[in-house]
Amino acid sequence: MSYRSLQECVADLERIGQLVRVPQEVDPHLEAAEIQRRVYRAGGPAVLLERVRGTPFPALCNLFGTLDRVHYLFRHTLPAVRRLAQWKVDPTQLMRRPWQALGMVPVLARTRPKVVQNGPVLRHITSIEQLPQIQCWPKDGGAFITLPLVYSEDPNCPCFRHSNLGMYRIQLSGGEYRPGEEVGLHYQIHRGIGPHHQAALLRGEPLRVSVWVGGPPAMTVAAVMPLPEGFSELMLAGVLGGRRVRVIRRQGQAPIWADADFCLVGEVVPDCLLPEGPFGDHLGYYSLAHPFPVLRVRRVYHRPGAIWPFTVVGRPPQEDTTFGQFIHELVGPVVSSVVPGVREVHAVDAAGVHPLLLAVGSERYEPFRQQSRPQELLTQANALLGQGQMSLAKYLWIAAREDDPELSAHDVPRFFQHVLARVDWTRDLHFQTCTTIDTLDYSGTGLNEGSKLVIAAVGPARRELGRTVPERWSVPPGFGPARVAIPGVLVLQGPRFTKSVSQPPSASLQSSGGALAAGSFASTWETTEEVEPQLALLCRHLESQAEALAEFPLVVVVDDAEFAAASLENFLWVTFTRSDPAQDVHGAGAFVRQKHWGCRGPLVIDARRKPHHAPVLEADPEVTRRVDRLFGPGGPLHGIE
Repeated sequence: MSYRSLQECVADLERIGQLVRVPQEVDPHLEAAEIQRRVYRAGGPAVLLERVRGTPFPALCNLFGTLDRVHYLFRHTLPAVRRLAQWKVDPTQLMRRPWQALGMVPVLARTRPKVVQNGPVLRHITSIEQLPQIQCWPKDGGAFITLPLVYSEDPNCPCFRHSNLGMYRIQLSGGEYRPGEEVGLHYQIHRGIGPHHQAALLRGEPLRVSVWVGGPPAMTVAAVMPLPEGFSELMLAGVLGGRRVRVIRRQGQAPIWADADFCLVGEVVPDCLLPEGPFGDHLGYYSLAHPFPVLRVRRVYHRPGAIWPFTVVGRPPQEDTTFGQFIHELVGPVVSSVVPGVREVHAVDAAGVHPLLLAVGSERYEPFRQQSRPQELLTQANALLGQGQMSLAKYLWIAAREDDPELSAHDVPRFFQHVLARVDWTRDLHFQTCTTIDTLDYSGTGLNEGSKLVIAAVGPARRELGRTVPERWSVPPGFGPARVAIPGVLVLQGPRFTKSVSQPPSASLQSSGGALAAGSFASTWETTEEVEPQLALLCRHLESQAEALAEFPLVVVVDDAEFAAASLENFLWVTFTRSDPAQDVHGAGAFVRQKHWGCRGPLVIDARRKPHHAPVLEADPEVTRRVDRLFGPGGPLHGIE
C-alpha cells in the first residue's frame, strides 16, 4: 500500500497508535512550534492540531519525527529505492542478476510523471491570510511555510526533465509584502531554482512557480534529497511514493501537483527584491533580514479536508535531523561511486550540517604511503567540496581508511580522536579563502561568503590524547576555566571578544520593531592579518606551554567552558557554528611558508560570539507555560514527554 493523500497517511498512523489529535484550540503564534519541539524531543507520535486559531485548516506536525516512522511510511517502496542505489554503486549487478532488472520495470515506469486535467487540489480556492500563520520563534519576521515544496522549470526548456523541486522558505506575512498578494521566496546559494531564476531574468520574463504543501509524504522527502542537477525530484517521488506523480499543466502558470493539499500559484517578480526574514534556522540562530525574490501569488488552491503540515527549524536536533538520517541511509552508499576512494561522508547534524563534514577516504598510492602524509586524501577532499551541497562545508576533516579499517565518520568522538592523534599542524591544514559558505552561516565575512578548512591526517598515531585538564599549565589573565570536551580537546573560557580588529560592516546588527536586520552585511570587507590582541597573547603564551599541552593538540576558546564541554553536541555546535576558518583559526608558533599557514603548537579555534554573528534562538518561557496544559494530566499529549 502507498498513500494517495496525506489524509490516508494520517488515518494509517492513527490506526497503529502513531498519531495523536489535539482538539483544543492552539495559537499558531509560537504555541504550535513549542508543541512540535517537545513532541519531537520525546520521540513522540505525529500530532494533528484540529483547531488552529485564525484558520479553518488543521495542522500536522512531527510526521517525520522518528526514523522508525519514516521507515513505516515507505515500507512498501524502500526495497526498490535501495536496489536502485545498489545498481548505481555496482552496475554489474544488472548483468549478474538480470531477473531483478525485469522485476524493476514497473518501478521504473513510476518515474514518469503523469499529466492529468484535474485533481483534488483544485476543488477549492482560499487566500494567503486563511492559511495557518505558524510562527516558530519570538523574533521571526512573520509566518513562514516550513515544509514548502517549491516547483519551477527551466524557462528555456519547460518540462519535467528540466524541473526543480526544493524546500525553499516562503514568508507568508510580515515584511514589506503586499498582504494577500505577495510572499517572500528565500532560496540559498547552490540551489536548483537559481539557474531557473537566472534564465527567466535573461529572457526578461517572470519565473513561474508553484508552491505545494502537504500531499503524500514521498514528495516532501524528494524535495530535500540532494539529487544531481538535471535529475527531477518527481522521478524519485514516483518511486518512493509507489505511483506516478500526477501533475496538472495549464497555460500560463507553473504545473500543479494534483494530490497536494494546498498549492500557491504565481510568478517571481522580475527585478524586485524585498527584505525577507528574520527566521530561526537550522544552525540554531536567526537568519537575518536580507533582500530576496518576491513571489506574486495568483491563486491559492486546496483540496477537500486539506491538512497543513509543518515543522520547526532550529538548533539540532529537530525534525530535519531525521531527514538527514534517512537521506544518508539512501544515498550514503552512492558516495563512493561519485568520488572514487571516498568510503563515507557525514555532514554533522549537531554542528548545523554544513559547518562540519567528516569523511573517510583512501590513500591507495601504495608506493608513496611510506611518506605518511596526505596525498590522495587531498584530491578526494577537493572533489567532495565540488559536489552540490557538500560544497557549502566550512570544515572538512578527512582520514584514511587504511589507518583504521573500522573507522566510521558517524562515530564522531572516535573520528576526532583518530585525526587528532595523527595530525601535523605544520602540514595538514589547507585553507580556501574568499569562497562560498551556507547562506544561513553568519560566522563569515558576508552573505554567502567565508572560508573553508580541510584537515587531512594519515599515518600512525604521533601522540597520546589527554583526558584530564593538565596540572602544570597556565593561561593569561582573563582566560579560564578550561574543560576537556573530548580526548585531546580543551575548551578554554575566554574574555569577551573585543572589536580591536577590523570587523565586517555587518558588525552592528540593527533591531527594528522586533525584526532583526543585517544592517550593511556587505559582500566584501577588509581586515589585517593582525590577530585579536587577546588571542595573540594566548597563542604566544601557549608556545611556552608546549610540553604541558603535548596531549592536547586542539584548544577551543569559548564564552562558557561549562556549557561547551557539557556534551558532545554542545561542543560541536559552539565550535563549528561560531567560527570562520580564515578569521578564527590561530595557533601557537604560527608561521607562513610559501603561502601555507601552519603552527607548531596547539591549534586554537576562537569560537566566541562575535558582534557580526546572528542572535541565538530562545523559546518564550510564557508560551512554554501555556503549552504545559496540553502535556499535563488530562491533556491530549500527557505522557509523551
